[in-house]
Order: sequence, then structure tokens, then C-alpha cells
Amino acid sequence: MLARPNRLTRGADYKAAVRRGRRCAGSHTVTYVTSSVEDRPTRFGFIVSRQVGGAVVRNTVRRRLKAVCAESLNDVRPGVDIVIRALPGAGSVDFAELRAEVTRCLSQRAAA
Repeated sequence: MLARPNRLTRGADYKAAVRRGRRCAGSHTVTYVTSSVEDRPTRFGFIVSRQVGGAVVRNTVRRRLKAVCAESLNDVRPGVDIVIRALPGAGSVDFAELRAEVTRCLSQRAAA
């Protein structure tokens, strides 16, 4: 699980990351990465809309994305904000495929 300092909580932070961030699109997710010069921990945010599925499916996808990001936390440089948007097909893929997609985008855009 991601600790409190490693989570985006404000809507303005989400909006800034999505608008100004560099995009990496996969078949089931879109990852936005924004760097800053501030000395703070890496922060992650997740957008999982109703198009992904019902509440159970959305929460499952969100938990899977959080687990992948917790694994990748040490590989991402500090001071980076990352927002991962789940696309409608994300609810039907297995964990390994979701992990591979997110890890690829994080290694391209936010590697330490």
C-alpha cells in the first residue's frame, strides 16, 4: 500500500499532472508524469471512471494499480507526480499484463 506522502490528494495536483505531464499511453492505461524541483517524495494518483466497470471492478483495478506503484516506488525519482488513468478495458485484464504496461511507462518517463 502507498503511504500518505506518496499519494496525490488534491484535485489541483491531479489537474496539473494531467494537463502538464508527459503522456505514456498503453492499451489499458494512460500514465501522466510531471517532474518538479521540490524535494519531496514521489506521489501517485489514480483515475478509474465508471466506464471501467461497477464499483467492485473499479476498486479491484485501483488496488492493482496501487500495488504496482508500491513495487515501483524505489525505481522512480523523487519529486515526481504520476497520475494513472485506467481505460475501459482495464477491468478485464489480468494483473501481470497491467503490471507490465504500467512498469513500461514508468521506466520510460520517470526512471530514477
